[in-house]
Amino acid sequence: MNAITKGNRGIPTPLSLKIDRALGLEEGTMHLLQAWFEIRQEQNRQQDRPDMNIIRKILFWDTDIDKINWKDQYKSIIERVFERGNDAEKAEMLNFYGKEKIKAVTGSDKIAGNQLPVMRNIKTN
Repeated sequence: MNAITKGNRGIPTPLSLKIDRALGLEEGTMHLLQAWFEIRQEQNRQQDRPDMNIIRKILFWDTDIDKINWKDQYKSIIERVFERGNDAEKAEMLNFYGKEKIKAVTGSDKIAGNQLPVMRNIKTN
């Protein structure tokens, strides 16, 4: 419920109606939250960069954050955020890049609880 009300997780319409009834909410309340969630996801997809109110600049201490190409440098950005970022930053990366890119880089698209992605071993010379 917490993830749904904070806009971090979607909810299907039938379930939203059941929750409305169970909690005594006005019919459609949870569905409005779902609509807000979908709008936010689409806005993030259309932006050139993630929500910088969520991403801490300290994660990118070694570079000018305003010059990062968020689309082309996605691998190193995702790696850094999933190595050093908090759950909110990881969720923003998931919203911005989508499950497929996150999974391709980290090996998983899970963020919740103890299911954080583990970075694959990357060999460097």
